[in-house]
Amino acid sequence: MALKSSFRHRFMPAIVSAAALLGMSAAGAQRAEPPPPSPQKQAMIDLGLEHDTAWDLYEYFRTQAGDDTMLEPSEVPDWSGVWTREGVLFFWDQDQASFDNLPTAKLRPAARQALIDKLDNIDRGIEYDRLSAGKPAGMPRWFTEPFLRDFAVTPKATYLINEMMNEVRRVYTDGRSHSLPEDMYPLWEGDSIGFWDGQRLIAHTNSMRSGQYQRIQPEYSDQVETVEIWEKVNDDTIIADVWVYDPPNLEEPWYARHTYKKLTNEDQFLRIRYWDFTESQNNAITLTEDGSSDFTDFDFTDADD
Repeated sequence: MALKSSFRHRFMPAIVSAAALLGMSAAGAQRAEPPPPSPQKQAMIDLGLEHDTAWDLYEYFRTQAGDDTMLEPSEVPDWSGVWTREGVLFFWDQDQASFDNLPTAKLRPAARQALIDKLDNIDRGIEYDRLSAGKPAGMPRWFTEPFLRDFAVTPKATYLINEMMNEVRRVYTDGRSHSLPEDMYPLWEGDSIGFWDGQRLIAHTNSMRSGQYQRIQPEYSDQVETVEIWEKVNDDTIIADVWVYDPPNLEEPWYARHTYKKLTNEDQFLRIRYWDFTESQNNAITLTEDGSSDFTDFDFTDADD
């Protein structure tokens, strides 16, 4: 437990500080557009625009890969270790750059207005997150959640595991298709299938529940689908390029890159634990008088902050 407390001591103050920064920078601020994408990112955006649906993009990658047979045991990449997401917790796309900026998504008018209304409510201290009731983050929000992760690659499936709320995604790479339409219904983590293109895992996910990308980010519907390219680019970095298709809310696919860094674990003591909101007082959620929610006082800090 001491090691878990050490990890929380390192990371939770940063999360709380980010939340405080959000309150200070967003309150009463003009919502600015994010900076324009780099040429490299625009090429990825354009790739999404060339395909009408997430499935079309997935099929394009499968055609480009050619041979999408299962990996042999000797070909399985080593993604072992303990990992954490890099960047600002509250941003789905790190290129948003500032709490004063709107997200980089091309939102439909109703979705854009819903986001602005939500941000205005947050400015007034009115906020509710279903995680406060102990619900999972779900997909695609799963990409942005904090704390520890580990990734288990096998020839027939890859397991993408987030410590927070113990959310496990299974990307099947044994050649199976998605569930039959009559068996589909919205799931927290969705239904994921994929294939390998060399050392890159290509995945398609559907059958997800509606939700929000993060607390200050837009909403997504239960029609949302994703295409993902996962790759370990060096010993301590795994990246995931993600295209989100959600016709009710997005005018065009939303592309973003998510980066995960391997934590130093020289003594091999750092490991995934069972994590939930009732684990300790540090995770306890209090409903406020105005109907929003907040953490109770943290017991690992000296100040009442």
